[in-house]
Amino acid sequence: MQRPSESFNGISGSSDLKSILGDPSCPLGMLKIMNNPYADLLEPLDPNWKEKKFYNLCKLGDERYARLPFSIRVLLEAAVRNCDCFLVKKDDVENILNWKVTQHEGVEVPFKPARVILQDFTGVPAVVDFAAMRDAVKKLGGDPEKINPVCPADLVIDHSIQVDFNRRPDSLQKNQEIEFERNKERFEFLKWGSKAFRNMRIIPPGSGIIHQVNLEYLARVVFDQDGYYYPDSLVGTDSHTTMIDGLGVLGWGVGGIEAEAVMLGQPISMVLPEVVGYKLMGSPQSLVTSTDIVLTITKHLRQVGVVGKFVEFFGPGVVQLSIADRATIANMCPEYGATAAFFPVDKISMKYLEQTGRDENKLNYIERYLKAVGMFRDFSDSSEDPEFTQIVELDLSTVVSCCSGPKRPQDKVAVSNMKQDFESCLTAKRGFKGFQIPPVRQDDKVKFKYSDQDYELCHGSVVIAAITSCTNTSNPSVMLGAGLLAKKAVEAGLNVKPYIKTSLSPGSGVVTYYLKESGVMPYLAKLGFDVVGYGCMTCIGNSGPLPESVVEAITKNDLVAVGVLSGNRNFEGRVHPNTRANYLASPPLVIAYAIAGTIRINFEVEPLGITAEGKEIFLREIWPTREELQAIEREFVIPAMFREVYKKIEKGNECWNSLNAPSDKLYTWNPRSTYIKSPPFFENLIVELQSPKSIIDAYVLLNLGDSVTTDHISPAGNIARNSPAARYLTDRGLTPRQFNSYGSRRGNDAVMARGTFANIRLLNKFLNKQGPQTIHFPSGETLDVYDAAERYQQQAHPLIILAGKEYGSGSSRDWAAKGPYLQGIKAVLAENYERIHRSNLVGMGIIPLEYLPGQTADSLGLTGRERFTISIPNQMKPKMNVEIKLDTGKSFQATMRFDTDVELAYFHHGGILNYMIRKMISN
Repeated sequence: MQRPSESFNGISGSSDLKSILGDPSCPLGMLKIMNNPYADLLEPLDPNWKEKKFYNLCKLGDERYARLPFSIRVLLEAAVRNCDCFLVKKDDVENILNWKVTQHEGVEVPFKPARVILQDFTGVPAVVDFAAMRDAVKKLGGDPEKINPVCPADLVIDHSIQVDFNRRPDSLQKNQEIEFERNKERFEFLKWGSKAFRNMRIIPPGSGIIHQVNLEYLARVVFDQDGYYYPDSLVGTDSHTTMIDGLGVLGWGVGGIEAEAVMLGQPISMVLPEVVGYKLMGSPQSLVTSTDIVLTITKHLRQVGVVGKFVEFFGPGVVQLSIADRATIANMCPEYGATAAFFPVDKISMKYLEQTGRDENKLNYIERYLKAVGMFRDFSDSSEDPEFTQIVELDLSTVVSCCSGPKRPQDKVAVSNMKQDFESCLTAKRGFKGFQIPPVRQDDKVKFKYSDQDYELCHGSVVIAAITSCTNTSNPSVMLGAGLLAKKAVEAGLNVKPYIKTSLSPGSGVVTYYLKESGVMPYLAKLGFDVVGYGCMTCIGNSGPLPESVVEAITKNDLVAVGVLSGNRNFEGRVHPNTRANYLASPPLVIAYAIAGTIRINFEVEPLGITAEGKEIFLREIWPTREELQAIEREFVIPAMFREVYKKIEKGNECWNSLNAPSDKLYTWNPRSTYIKSPPFFENLIVELQSPKSIIDAYVLLNLGDSVTTDHISPAGNIARNSPAARYLTDRGLTPRQFNSYGSRRGNDAVMARGTFANIRLLNKFLNKQGPQTIHFPSGETLDVYDAAERYQQQAHPLIILAGKEYGSGSSRDWAAKGPYLQGIKAVLAENYERIHRSNLVGMGIIPLEYLPGQTADSLGLTGRERFTISIPNQMKPKMNVEIKLDTGKSFQATMRFDTDVELAYFHHGGILNYMIRKMISN
C-alpha cells in the first residue's frame, strides 16, 4: 500500500519529480539520478564493467547489518536503493537497520517489490479494474494511458481448467478443449490486456501452475535491470506466492486490490515484522517425504504463533533439503500463518538454478552479487547465524509419515493414527475435528452400481484421489515417489476401484517429461492417474463432477466421504461439495489411499490390498526410500528438460494463438457478456474528497463464528443450480452446463456479488445450520444471503457482519472484500483477522472492527438481532477505539483496525482504487 502524501506517479512533490515519476516508461536508472543519500554505496560489481552497479550495503559500515535476518536485509536493500527522501526516507532506512529494536514498536516501513505475479482468477479482476480505471480517468478528464503496470507483472493462467475427464488417455486434451470453450471470452480479454498494458506478460493456459512456473522459470533471484543489480522480490495475488521464498526470493501474497497499487508503482507500507528463526537439525528418515516435513512444521508453527511474522530457516539441517523441499515448506506458509517463510540463497540454490536451465552468465552474477552484499548463506557456518526475535527448533529425524485433516491443514495426523483419528472424528461433535455421526450409523454400508458393477460406500470411503497443487508437484522426489509406488503396486497386482475420481495435474510440463523418461508414467495411468491438465484443479475446487451414482449414495445416506489430495488447503466445502472429509497427503500416500479405497486403514497392520492369488501386500513393501528417489532424480531431472519446456512457454498453444483480441487502449465492454463486465466501483466517483460518515442503525447480515475462511466468503467452485448467481445466469439464457465456475467469472461483479457467502458450509448463527442463507429482520423471512442483502440495500439499510476469531483465513481473495462491499457491508466486527483479508477490507473501504481484548460477541451479550450505530470521528488515527451503540441502549467500544496512516487515507477515499484515480487526476 502506498503512502498517501508521497504517492509514486507524480501526485505530489516538485514539478521535476512529477515529470519523471509520472512517466511509467521512466527507466529505473533515471530514478538513481535523484538525490539518493546513499549514492556513495554504489559501485560496480565487476571493475571491468562499470556500467553495472549495485548498492553495497556492507559499505554502510554499520555492525547492525551483519546481525540482521537475511529476509530483513532484502527490505533494507530496497529501501536504500529507492531512497529519494520522498517515497522512501532516511528514517525508513534507519528503522529497518535498527530492526532489533523497531521490530517490537509497530514501525511502518515502505517496501517496493521488484515485480508482481498474478494468476488468472485474481488476475482477471485486476485487469478488469485497470480497464475500468482507464475509463474513470478519462471520464474525469485525465489521461487513461497513465494506467499501466510500472513494475514487471506476470500473469499465469492456471486456475481455469477442471477435471471434467479423467482415467482416459485423452483426458488432458479433452479438459483443455472444455477449458477454452468455457473461458474463451476471459482469455480474449486477458490477451487484450497483454497488448493494451505495458509491462505485463501473460503465460498462456496449459503451461503450468503459477508458483511452479515462478520457481522454475520466472524467478530472477537477482535482477539485472537498467544498469543495476538488486535482489529479486515480489508480491502476488495468491497467498502461496511464498513458495518462491524457498529459492531465496522474498515474496508473499497480497490482496488483488493491494497488488494493483503495487503494479501502479506504489510501495507497500508494512509494519516491520518480527522474524522467527526456525532451526533445522538432523536428517529425515529414509521413508519420510517433504510433505511429511511441511505438515509437521505447519502444526508446530501454528502452535508457536507466527501470524504476521517472517519465518527464516537456518541450521545444519537445511542442507538436507533440496530447493523443491524448501519450496514445499515455503508454499504452506499461509497455513501456519506467517507472512513469509524465507530460505536464504546457498550453494544448493545455485545448483537448482543450474539444474533448471538458467543461463551460466546469470548464475555468475547472482552468486557474485549476493556474496558482495552479504546475502549468500552457508548454513553449516553458525557464525553467519543472524539475530532473531525468537528461535524454535525441529530435529528432522523426528518427523514421521503423516497427513492433515479432515478440515484444516494444521490438523496433522500420523499415518499410523489415521484410522483411529477418523473414527473419533465420526463420533465427535460437529466442528473442525468432528462430524457428529450417531454411533449406530458409523458402520453403515451403502450399495450402489457403477458401470454395471456392484460396489459399497461407507463413512471414510475415498471418492477423490488427486495428485495436484504446486505444493507437491514441483518436487521431483515425491512425484517420482508416487510413480515408483504405482509401478510396484501394479507389478504386485493391485488396482484402484473405478468409481474413485483419480487425477494427476502437474505444475509444469517438466513433471510429465521426467515421469515419462523415468518409465513410471504407464503405471500411474494404469491406476487411473492420467495427466488431466496443467493447473491447480482439485486443489482449488476444480475437481469436476463425481459419478451420479456415487453422489446419490453419499447424499441419500449422509455419508462422510473422503477426498485425499497432495494440496495445501482442505477447508470444508473447498475440494468438492460431496467430500466432507479431506486430507492433505504426499503424492505416494494419495496413491496408497486410492488403492485402499478408504481412510479407515492402519497401514502398519492391515494390508494395502490382496492380489488375485490371495497374497497380502503391505504398503511398507512397495514404499520407495529417500535414497532410491534421490538416485532416480539425479538421473532423470536434468537441465535440458527445463530448457525444452520453457523455451516455448510464452508462445502458447494452438488454441491460445488463434484467439482474436482487440488492440484498442480502452476496452469495449460487451453489455451481453456474463464473464467480463465493467464494475460499478467508480460510477459515482467525483474528484473532490468526501468526509467519512458514521454508520447509523446498521443491521447484521450474518452472525458468524471462528475460522470463517475466504472459501466461506468469496465465490469459489461450481455455481449451484439453485443459487442467486445461477438465477442471474439463467435469466440471461445460459444453461447449467454453461455456468462454469465462480473463479472463471471473477470478471463479472454481478455474478460475484451473488456468489458471496454462497458456500453451502457457511454456518450462520441466526439459523444454526449450514447453508448460504440468513434472516432479513425487517420481514422475518429466511433468504439467500445475496437476496437479503439486496433487499436491505433497496431499503437503504447499512449492513455489518459479526464474526469470531481468524476471520478471513485461507487464500488471498479480493472478492472476499469486493463481494461484501457490493452487498452493502460497511463494517465487520470480529475478534481478529487474517492479515491479507483485513488489508483487502481496508482496500475496499470496509471498516475492520475488532473487539477489545477479552471481549467477544458472547461476553457482550450480542445476538446479532440488534441495530448498530458506529461513530466515525472526523479526526482518526491508526488502531483507535470507537464507540458502538445498540438500539437496545447498550454501548461498547471496539478497535478500528486501520493499522497505518496509509490505510486511513484509503478509507477516507472510499478505497485504494478511488485513491489511485484521484491522485492520477490531481496529477
